[in-house]
Amino acid sequence: MSPRPLIALPCRFAERTSALRYSAEVTARALAEAVYASGGEPFMMHPADPGSAAERLARCDGLLLPGGGDLAPHTYGAADVHDEVYDVDDAQDAFDLAAARHALATGLPTLAICRGMQVANVALGGTLTQDMPVHHRHVVHPVRLRPDSAVATAMRTEKPDVSCYHHQCIDRLGRGLTATARATDGTVEAVELRDHPALFLAVQWHPEDTAATDTAQAALFAALTDHARSSAATNW
Repeated sequence: MSPRPLIALPCRFAERTSALRYSAEVTARALAEAVYASGGEPFMMHPADPGSAAERLARCDGLLLPGGGDLAPHTYGAADVHDEVYDVDDAQDAFDLAAARHALATGLPTLAICRGMQVANVALGGTLTQDMPVHHRHVVHPVRLRPDSAVATAMRTEKPDVSCYHHQCIDRLGRGLTATARATDGTVEAVELRDHPALFLAVQWHPEDTAATDTAQAALFAALTDHARSSAATNW
């Protein structure tokens, strides 16, 4: 039996945790469980030293860019900072952007979620809306997927109900990106790269929220793990 493909999951910095005496690095349990349930081995990666991100990711078979706080507006060229921008961490941004650029350049199978999709967009020169007119926080709503998109193919549906928690969204698309899903208010909910040499799934919603009970959401993690396993098999 082949080993589980190793899925890099950059941790998030947290100032407080209930059981530790120090600030911490954390991963949402639902994310780790969704990766594991799909057959992958979640590898919680220390988000430091962005200059070595490519070398460190070379041992991994896939990448999951998770949600989290807001990207610093200066990363996409914005001079002003909206009052609603929160949890900015320059070290976190630098590592996530380096990881995204490595994955995009090398074809490392990737699933980008919420902030992760925004990171990929910024890594490709796109911009973000710093605060949406109507926030999508604690919202479950339908989105319309383009029928021929990678996300629709993976989920086997064109109109899933999705769980959202975000107040920012894509403004200008990055180089080579195409919007393949939108909410009813026009918010970009998924993007893809047509010329990406391997799997690249990027969604604005949080599939981990319902992956344990919704097969369409679980299928996104399964697609990542399956492609990571195929990629790993060529190196075993």
